[in-house]
Amino acid sequence: MALLKVDCLQIPVPDLDAGLRFYRDQLGHDLIWRTASAAGLRLPETDTELVLQTQRPELEVNLLVSSVDSAIATIVQAGGSVAEPPFDLQVGRGAVVQDPWGNRLVILDLSKGLLSTDDHGNVIESADPWSPAPPYD
Repeated sequence: MALLKVDCLQIPVPDLDAGLRFYRDQLGHDLIWRTASAAGLRLPETDTELVLQTQRPELEVNLLVSSVDSAIATIVQAGGSVAEPPFDLQVGRGAVVQDPWGNRLVILDLSKGLLSTDDHGNVIESADPWSPAPPYD
């Protein structure tokens, strides 16, 4: 099976602190992690995250796969195509593929492991996992 589950729903916000005031403080979603340009919030009853981000203006669903390269091969063999080739993320690899009808699917794997955070949810690695952003059209 190529697609495992929804990893996250990325929600564009013009200001991360304003987004946190709404989604965390007003709607009650707990902060899991935060960088300078993104923050992951817990959705109850699932391990899918809400990711607030300031880098791209589109709402985006990220689908988890075991391996980006294997998923691409399966999707292409089934009649899909690659819209954006694989790129590195702090947690693993990502790519953008299309189904036969042109629907864009953002896929990612966690081949490098989950983010490490301090007691306040700040990502402690020096690199920002959401930068540079892949070249979405």
